[in-house]
Amino acid sequence: MMVAAGDVAVNGFRAPQVCGIIGITYRQLDYWARIGLLRPSIRDAQGSGTQRVYSYANLLQLQVIRRLLDVGVSLGAAHKAVECLRGPDGRAPDVDTRLVISDGGSVLIRSEQELSSLLRESSDVLLIVLDIGKVILEVDAAVAAARQAKQV
Repeated sequence: MMVAAGDVAVNGFRAPQVCGIIGITYRQLDYWARIGLLRPSIRDAQGSGTQRVYSYANLLQLQVIRRLLDVGVSLGAAHKAVECLRGPDGRAPDVDTRLVISDGGSVLIRSEQELSSLLRESSDVLLIVLDIGKVILEVDAAVAAARQAKQV
């Protein structure tokens, strides 16, 4: 999707498109941006009448937030998960081979091998595991469906 930003064209997704792709309301997205949970990396709102423009990496981060909140992880823990996923380019180098693991309060980003070890060490802890590779596939499918429906 090309979004005009003055005379410069940038790749990105406007807020209504993001809401459709991720499955959240505009009110949620706006709130998350206002509290600093996740600000758009391409263009933030600059006052009334301007639009936020989100990157593909932002879509992945938003999907992680949504999925964690859906299973009862706190907003603070979801924020920590997104912070762990961010690298200089918005993605950790091997993010697609990582798992987000949470006990509902704290968040760890680990590999499958580390998960096995963690499960052996923890006996009575409920862990929430989110496979980032699957999140990428979900977001890719939602973007493709939106493009096919000409929403992006």
